[in-house]
Amino acid sequence: MSTPTHEYHPDSTGSKIGMWLFLFTELLLFGGMFLLYAVYRVKNPADFHYASLNLDTKTGAINTAILLTSSLTMVLSIGMLERRHRKASLWFLIITIGFGVWFLVNKYLEWSHKIHHGIYPGSEELTGRTAGENLFYSLYFLMTGLHGIHVVAGMVVLGVMVWMIGKPHHRVLPVTTLPVDAQAHAVSVTVEYSEDAKLDQQKLIRLENAGLYWHLVDVIWIFLFPLFYLIS
Repeated sequence: MSTPTHEYHPDSTGSKIGMWLFLFTELLLFGGMFLLYAVYRVKNPADFHYASLNLDTKTGAINTAILLTSSLTMVLSIGMLERRHRKASLWFLIITIGFGVWFLVNKYLEWSHKIHHGIYPGSEELTGRTAGENLFYSLYFLMTGLHGIHVVAGMVVLGVMVWMIGKPHHRVLPVTTLPVDAQAHAVSVTVEYSEDAKLDQQKLIRLENAGLYWHLVDVIWIFLFPLFYLIS
């Protein structure tokens, strides 16, 4: 009796189209905020210019470098998985998550510094300033805060990928109904994949989609950085 085989054909096209549609909705969300920012900045150019002087450009530049480097490690992780180097892919993925943590720590310290000096929406410090400065800091906390939430979400997704790539991979073939006279010869077959075979196409597709989301997070910050930190 020939050994049964089980082939898996992932729907890579449908998966990627679904991911791109999701990313498009994210772009619409931030695109609306960028448009709102542009309108208020045109109406209050001097106030936006003055308010941006209180932001730490050095910290913003460091965070930009962190996210750009994390995009590189994300690409390297996908490349290692394509070459079936599972451990290398995992390490680059973990490093990418580490860069995300570093970014959030810097952002937490920056926000803490602003809040310590009374610069946050609704504070007494801002109520004594112009309406344009209040708008600037409201948009600053809203947009960078929402971006931070996306960074956390991206780290969770990458964490799930670390678990998926590292876990043992087993599949059980579906049971097929056999005629009565053949049931005596029916057996339950378990297909156990080798260490290299864990790096299958399904995991690669999922890692690529996770990478697309992470790159979106990086691209959004590349727009946020000059809008808030470099207009002065």
